[in-house]
Amino acid sequence: MKNTIFIALILLAGILTSCGSVKYFGIETFTPAEITFPETVETVVIVNNAVPQPKKPGYKYTIMGVEQDTTHMVADSALYDACKALGEAIADQPFFKDVRLYNDAVRQDEFFFQDTKLTPDQVETICDESGAEAIISLDRLLFNMEKDVFPFGEVMAGTIKVQSTAVLRAYMPGRNNSMATIYLTDSLFWSEGASNLRTLDSYLPKPEVALRETAAYLTSGAYRNFVPHWEQAQRWYYTNSGTRWKQASAFAAKEKWEEALTIWQSIYEAQTNKKSKAEAAANIAVGYEMVGKFNEALDWAKKSLALFKEQTSDEKDSNVALLTLYEQVITSRIQANNKLNMQFGKE
Repeated sequence: MKNTIFIALILLAGILTSCGSVKYFGIETFTPAEITFPETVETVVIVNNAVPQPKKPGYKYTIMGVEQDTTHMVADSALYDACKALGEAIADQPFFKDVRLYNDAVRQDEFFFQDTKLTPDQVETICDESGAEAIISLDRLLFNMEKDVFPFGEVMAGTIKVQSTAVLRAYMPGRNNSMATIYLTDSLFWSEGASNLRTLDSYLPKPEVALRETAAYLTSGAYRNFVPHWEQAQRWYYTNSGTRWKQASAFAAKEKWEEALTIWQSIYEAQTNKKSKAEAAANIAVGYEMVGKFNEALDWAKKSLALFKEQTSDEKDSNVALLTLYEQVITSRIQANNKLNMQFGKE
């Protein structure tokens, strides 16, 4: 939902910009993790609790439409790469004091398709051995790989598609169940061409390499679920040909938001034109967001939206739509800020 809001903001801002009335810009917002660990958790350990997928299932290789029956893939190293990539991505964020990688695979059974949680006893043992207060565990990792080789004009073409799904969980000692479960799914695709099969085979990754790269790609983005992180977003402000508007825009372009706010507030107070007043109120909302005053930003976004609605009965009006979306974004930021305070122990 959040991504949909941001995309809609970008599209609406683009429409208004084409009329020369809006300038938009990129920002980074600090976003809380999906999972909130207790403040006492300073060290986490990444654990491989999955069973490697056997060589045959999930791998289909065809040459000119004929399926090959001597193919296989090896997934053992992919499990390690998945854990390593996740651990490195989490460690890159300045949140936990230490992120460790548990050396041993936990499960010894052969039920690779089965999603099995760590038991409370296993959680206690792993935390004692690793010195961690919490565990992030890879509880299942599955692949489906398709390799296809076919003639394409005067060359041989080859494609590899690897689809992967994973289950991640967070655990803490003293709990009968996991803290949260994260389901991941993604895919990677390769395409090459060559004059003959041998050369083509050297261009395309080996099955094991394709699995390892897909596993690392899949889990490396999952850090967002476990640590606060930065995300890109779009914002905008209205412009006008008036001198004071231009001065405020110049300050905003230089990220001098306090100065821009002062001018926009004076414009708002002096305006009798409701449209200009609504635009000034919208700019004040953005300005307050940029200086971290999210509640004030929400108040001014509501004022702006009310003024725009007074001027039209069209619910699809671009200004009404833009401010409606922005009000949702600011509401989400207030909620996110409260969650961040919890995650950093500020409450």
